[in-house]
Amino acid sequence: MHDEARIVLPALLDVLGLDAPVLFGHSDGASIALIYAASSPLGVTALVLEAPHVFVEPLTIRSIEQARDAAASGDLVAKLGRYHADAATTFRGWNDIWLHPDFARWDITALLPAIRAPLLVLQGSDDEYGTPAQITAIVGALPQASTVLLQACGHSPHRSQTAIVLERTRAFLDALP
Repeated sequence: MHDEARIVLPALLDVLGLDAPVLFGHSDGASIALIYAASSPLGVTALVLEAPHVFVEPLTIRSIEQARDAAASGDLVAKLGRYHADAATTFRGWNDIWLHPDFARWDITALLPAIRAPLLVLQGSDDEYGTPAQITAIVGALPQASTVLLQACGHSPHRSQTAIVLERTRAFLDALP
């Protein structure tokens, strides 16, 4: 995620000619947005984060192990083919990194105080990959963060509570200076 935030994302933004963007990230993408915002000299205008990870939780590991098992015994990878050109490689890359023993110590909370931009953080109360402790850690370091804990919502609020996500995002962006 650090390489994505510090190498890939800046290169993409440069090609697009974007300075100080508003970044909307989900899950690992939200973590990448946080790392970018903390380390980019250009910064960001704002961040909208869904189900961000700032440290590894036991729940996350258990759910990723379950995803590994589902991929091995079912059609999970085939279903992911709708979203990825090489779903097997994409899945394996994500799964292997998160389940590597060294990754259990991954934690970006020390980077958070460098972020000056406003943030909207959306988290599902029933997120199978993270708990509200992620929001607590973000708000502890970034008091400018606005948070929304969505009830009866899993890891993908944009899919299960689309209208609320759009409404909250629009209101957040409309309130920016």
